[in-house]
Amino acid sequence: MEAFKQLTGIAVPVDRVNVDTDAIIPKQFLKRIERSGFGQFLFFEWRWDEKGNVIESFSLNQPRYKGGEVLLSRANFGCGSSREHAPWAILDYGFKVVIAPSFADIFYNNCFKNGILPIKLSEEQVEELFQRTAKTEGYKLSVDLENKTITDDQGLSIAFDLDEHRRQFLLLGLDDIGLTLQHEDKIAAYEASRVAY
Repeated sequence: MEAFKQLTGIAVPVDRVNVDTDAIIPKQFLKRIERSGFGQFLFFEWRWDEKGNVIESFSLNQPRYKGGEVLLSRANFGCGSSREHAPWAILDYGFKVVIAPSFADIFYNNCFKNGILPIKLSEEQVEELFQRTAKTEGYKLSVDLENKTITDDQGLSIAFDLDEHRRQFLLLGLDDIGLTLQHEDKIAAYEASRVAY
């Protein structure tokens, strides 16, 4: 997993509450076991209609948001079923940060396991980010995980809280397996000392 320290990227608004994992990655695309290839199906039913026509009003289909790396949304993001494919699709599309007032617990945990930084801000702070994103084409946010701040080039500065253990996971680029492998020498020594049966 890649270490995450700082990122400056275009903010992309998905202005909906209770965005569930079925909307993030619909069930018909869950046939793969690799973590890649899901980005093209992110928010599939919001990006295309039943006939396969592009829904131009949806933010991911608008040229101004092309290449976005910071996803903005509303409360209870990632609710619904616990599929890990949801963060896989978000990351594979190119998003490395998701900002919302609240997240479903399982989705929130899965983000950290997949190298995505989910940031909880107040409703008022998220609303301000939506307003700034709407006003400025190509609006970028700079996220600094080391200092736990979000800034822009217009004077905005927001501090965010994050559990220190999770912060260190992302800063070091560790998932659960990577954390275990930090103790590989001790594990190998223990295994070597065991009597074979």
